[in-house]
Amino acid sequence: MTSNGLKVLVLAGGPDRERAVSLDGGGQVAKALGEAGHEVLQRDILPDDLSALDEFAKWGGDVIFPVLHGPWGEGGGLQRILSDRDLCYVASGPAAAALCMNKHLTKQTVAEHGVQTPESQLLLPGQTRTVEAPVVIKALEEGSTFGLSICKTEGEADAAREQLSKDYPKLLAERYVPGKELTVGVIQGKDGEPVALPAIQIVPAGECYDYDAKYQRDDTQYLFDIDLPEETLQQISDWSLAAYRVLGVRHLCRADFIVDEYGRPWFIEVNTMPGFTTHSLLPMAAKQAGLDLAQLTNRLVRLAWEGSPDTQVQTG
Repeated sequence: MTSNGLKVLVLAGGPDRERAVSLDGGGQVAKALGEAGHEVLQRDILPDDLSALDEFAKWGGDVIFPVLHGPWGEGGGLQRILSDRDLCYVASGPAAAALCMNKHLTKQTVAEHGVQTPESQLLLPGQTRTVEAPVVIKALEEGSTFGLSICKTEGEADAAREQLSKDYPKLLAERYVPGKELTVGVIQGKDGEPVALPAIQIVPAGECYDYDAKYQRDDTQYLFDIDLPEETLQQISDWSLAAYRVLGVRHLCRADFIVDEYGRPWFIEVNTMPGFTTHSLLPMAAKQAGLDLAQLTNRLVRLAWEGSPDTQVQTG
């Protein structure tokens, strides 16, 4: 540690489809940490190139901030390597990372603890689909709406499954719920307990909040003044905190919801490493709560450095 703060290695890039988003977000995190007074290195990392970790050790680094998304970078692969090397790093450990990347197991786990989530089915090769259209066919372990298709008819669903199965052997069929898209960021508080950030309603210009709407278009609306009853917003916040706890999440996450035409909220998924680009939702919500990006990233590396207790996935 230097007199000005911690020595932080920001990891970005990786092998997953969200590589470009990761590099963008990693640059934002590195800049913010520098503004917060930390000494920062930003490096790429790949499953077959872990030289950044060797450099971190030689540098005498304190904390790693992995700003990676997707099955390897966010889904447990990288986290297992960091844990096996006994390194101090931001965000969830390998068990929670792998669990939350698996949309089917995530939904099962939160449903066991009273969180309402749309009917769904794990689709393995050759298995008959029982969730009828309208249905969302999506990759079991993917982010940024890669490998996702909203299907209004049985024919569309069959075609989407056939197409997606070429790239993804395991798919999830989930009952399509039209309605308002909301997201809630969660960060660990100073007392160790999770804190829900202000909910954001996402209003894409098109039908779906897809990759373009998230990162490339400027016509997506993000609303904090949400036309929903306070008790509904409170329910969504409570469920976000419940998901954080029962899934064994550490430091931060973002939970996504749909509120249907009858005002009922439905949990969709959790991201254990939300984006950190200029379009990203958790930093936006943190700013609304009074934390700019420098303050947010500083809190996260301090949480890692101070050694928050390891969380365990709850059962039963």
